[in-house]
Order: sequence, then C-alpha cells, then structure tokens
Amino acid sequence: MEEPIGTLTPLSETDQMIADPEQDVRGRTVIDSNGEKVGTVADLLVDTVENHVRFLRVTHGGILGIGAVSSFIPVDAVRRVTDDEVLIDSAKDRIAGAPQYDPDLIDQRDYYEKIYGHYGYPPYWAPGYLYPPFPGIR
Repeated sequence: MEEPIGTLTPLSETDQMIADPEQDVRGRTVIDSNGEKVGTVADLLVDTVENHVRFLRVTHGGILGIGAVSSFIPVDAVRRVTDDEVLIDSAKDRIAGAPQYDPDLIDQRDYYEKIYGHYGYPPYWAPGYLYPPFPGIR
C-alpha cells in the first residue's frame, strides 16, 4: 500500500509546532560532514499524519542571499543538533548536487524517491523503515 505523499507539508504552512520550541532547528546553520557551512534550515517538511519531520529545507549558495537555492535533506542525514547548528553526514558538494526544492513537486512521490536515492537512504514508506531520533512536532 502506497503512503500518501499529500500528507507532507512545510511546517510553516501548518498549525503544528515543535513539541519543545528549544528544539526547533529552523534558522540554524547546517554543517556538512567535513565541518563546512552548507546553509541555513529555512523550514521543515512534516508528515501531518504521523507528526514526524521528514526533511529539512536548507537554503544554500548565492552571495548575501542572491542566487541562493533550497534543497531538501532527509532527517536521516542529521547526526547531531546543537543550539546553533545542525550537523549532517553528507558533504557540501553532495547537497549542492541534490534535486532542488520545487514547490510544484511537493506532492509527487518520485521527487522524494530521487532525494532519498541521492543521499542513499530508503524512503520513509519503505518496509522496515525506522524513524531517526529527531525533535517531535505537535
């Protein structure tokens, strides 16, 4: 049975909130596996049925915000969260090569399959998938 992708929504467009506001990673700097700054967490893509964050929408590139692009990074890539940073297990060049954020594709399953495949993770609807430790939403 297919998981309905229509349940994925940017947190900023819902009435939900992070259960513990101190664990809200929006606005934090994303650091890659080499310790380099990638960009900033702009939003979270949440599964409104299971109340899980599935992706970080990270804004990166450009100069002073001009020419910046956004990409989704699966929460599976998050290795540690500090007060100011989100550390992920991928290198900056891998993120730069990821499928770019496209609001017109937000409800298309194959778009997310490409993202998960790019980062080397099984999609959350795959049999046996285990949700990684990440702050919950309510």
